[in-house]
Amino acid sequence: MLAAYATGTDANQPLSKLEVGEREAPEPGRGFVRLAVGAAALNHHDLWTLRGVGVAPASFPRTLGCDVAGRVDKYGPDTPENYPVGTEVVAHAVITCGSCDACLGPDETLCRRFALLTEGPYEGTLAQYCLIPAKNLFTIPHSLTIEEAACLPTAYLTAYRMLFTKGALRPGGTVLIQGAGGGLSTAAERLALAAGLRVLVSSRSQEKRDAALRRGVHHTVATGREAVSEILALTDGEGVDVVIESVGEATWSTSLRALRRGGAIVVAGATAGAEPPADLRRVFWRQLRVLGSMMGTRAEFRELLAMVAASGVRPLIDSAVPLAQAGEAFLKLESGQATGKLVVLVA
Repeated sequence: MLAAYATGTDANQPLSKLEVGEREAPEPGRGFVRLAVGAAALNHHDLWTLRGVGVAPASFPRTLGCDVAGRVDKYGPDTPENYPVGTEVVAHAVITCGSCDACLGPDETLCRRFALLTEGPYEGTLAQYCLIPAKNLFTIPHSLTIEEAACLPTAYLTAYRMLFTKGALRPGGTVLIQGAGGGLSTAAERLALAAGLRVLVSSRSQEKRDAALRRGVHHTVATGREAVSEILALTDGEGVDVVIESVGEATWSTSLRALRRGGAIVVAGATAGAEPPADLRRVFWRQLRVLGSMMGTRAEFRELLAMVAASGVRPLIDSAVPLAQAGEAFLKLESGQATGKLVVLVA
């Protein structure tokens, strides 16, 4: 089968270890389903794998990709056939042990054996076929194409959890999304607007700020010294309820100072550096909350799909390329120039 895979790792030139070529088609074991992939979306996690983050040197070659939508192709032995062969489905990308206290409780993302597709013993989704735990399959909402469905498992699920589980936002709340245009930030925009939130977006790029306004956000601010005063002016001096933070050092000071008393920063990344000044005096004096967030549970994924179906939210896709041209999508991902999700079409 054709696949986009890592042959090894290179921290400085990760794409030098990307290959698109033939690999053996996988066979599903007990509890797993083989999907005929229709579309898969790229994430920065794929670049981390190519850089060697969280992967063992002896585990290559390794098919890349966390996100997938496709058709049920084959069940492993003794696996309940919940969907007829040929059914179009989208896959929750989180794999857990299923038996620890976390898995038996309300939040399986705290499982000590937590993994994503492409981690540990699991291969990824950028191929003609991939293996998914049967319990991780969900029906695609009728309002979405298979390409749009493939965008949901990482960026949109992460944004959903950040906004509504960790941030506990409700209609009428105010959110600042740091960094306009990326897959996670545009997912947060779309979900926040659909939920009746007041949405502010930051970017150092005027072009990206203008594009965000055209997408319907209420306000944009330029990152830098004046950002905090602009945000406070837009919120009657109070600050926002929640900041969606995935940039890190470059925006952290603004994130802290833009919050209302008792507000929360929800963190799911640090693309511009992971060690900003903590400013602990501000944290305790204004009783701020700093909350980490990682992917989401199956229950949250089910809720996300229901929200998409009910609200008509459509994932923003920057571009889609055939699997044979996956390298072009990776170049765009690495450059940071994409607006929305990058999708690879397989079938």
